[in-house]
Amino acid sequence: MYLHHVGHVVRDIGEALVLYRRLGFVLPPPAFPALPPAPGEAPRAAGAGNTHATLRRNFVELVAVVGAEPPDGATLVPVEAPPAALERLAAGIAATTARLSAALARFEGLHILVLQPPDADAAAMRLTTAGVPHDGVQRLQRPHAAGGEPTAIGYLELDPGAPEGRLALAEDLADEDRPEHPNGALDIVESILCVPDAELEGHARRYERYVGRPAGGRGRVRTLELDGGRITIVGEHALGVLLPGERVPELPGFAGYVVTVRDLDATRGVLDDAGFPVRETPAGEVFVPAEAALGAAVVFRSAPDGVRG
Repeated sequence: MYLHHVGHVVRDIGEALVLYRRLGFVLPPPAFPALPPAPGEAPRAAGAGNTHATLRRNFVELVAVVGAEPPDGATLVPVEAPPAALERLAAGIAATTARLSAALARFEGLHILVLQPPDADAAAMRLTTAGVPHDGVQRLQRPHAAGGEPTAIGYLELDPGAPEGRLALAEDLADEDRPEHPNGALDIVESILCVPDAELEGHARRYERYVGRPAGGRGRVRTLELDGGRITIVGEHALGVLLPGERVPELPGFAGYVVTVRDLDATRGVLDDAGFPVRETPAGEVFVPAEAALGAAVVFRSAPDGVRG
C-alpha cells in the first residue's frame, strides 16, 4: 500500500497554480469537464477542475469548483456520452461539487487522501471483511501516455462518512509523465492528519482498518507505515511539536504533507528566492506554513542517499 496522492482543495485554482509553481513544482494548466447546459448547446465548464504536480510515484492534486468562468489557460474536456449517461454523469459531477464545496466551507486546504493498493479488487474484499463501507471497484480507461491502448485503472471511494474529507483507493498509472521539478521534489512520503487529543485512538483504529496494518507510536502521535511512506495521526496539542506554529482550523483535518527532495539546501534556496516564510521541524526538515500555502503545510525532507537519483 502506497500513498497515491493528496488533494489540496482551493477556492481559486489560478492562484493556487501560481503558488505551487513558486514552490518549485511543475504543473500543467488545470482541466475542467465540460457539459452542454441543454441539448444542442455548446459544452461549458462544469463541476470541479484540477491539475497535478506529478512526482515519481505519486502526485499532489490541486482541485477547485468552477466559478462563473474557468481561469485563463484552463483546458475544457468535453464529456461525451449518450443522453441517459450524460444525466448520470451530470449527477455525479454535481455530487462531487457539493462535497468539495462542503470541504471549502470547513477550510481551504487538504481534504483528499488516496492510497494505492496493488490490486483494487483484493483491497475491496479486505475492506468489506473489516467492515469499512465503500462503493465497490470502478474502472476508468485512461489514455496511454505513449499513445498505445488505454489502461484500465481500478479505484474505489471508501468510508463516505470520514469527517476529514474524501478517502479513496486507486491503482497505479505507471506510464504517467513525470517532470523534473525545480525544487527537486521526488515523492510524497507522509500525510499528516490532526485530530482531537481525546479521539486519537479511535482515529488510529479507523485507519488501521483502511490500510490493514497496525498503528505504531506513542504519546499523542500514531503512525501507520506504508510502502515507502506513512500516515501520521497527531493529537491537536502535539501538532506544534511536529510542525512548529501550525494548527488546523477544524478537526479532524489534514495539516500537511511531506515531500522528499534531492538536495534540501537547494530546495530551501528555491523557497527563499520565491519569498516564502520557511520554518524548520525538530527533525531538520523545512516547511512552508499553511498560512502561506493556502491552508496546507508543505514539508520538504531530504531523501535517503539511495533514492535521490
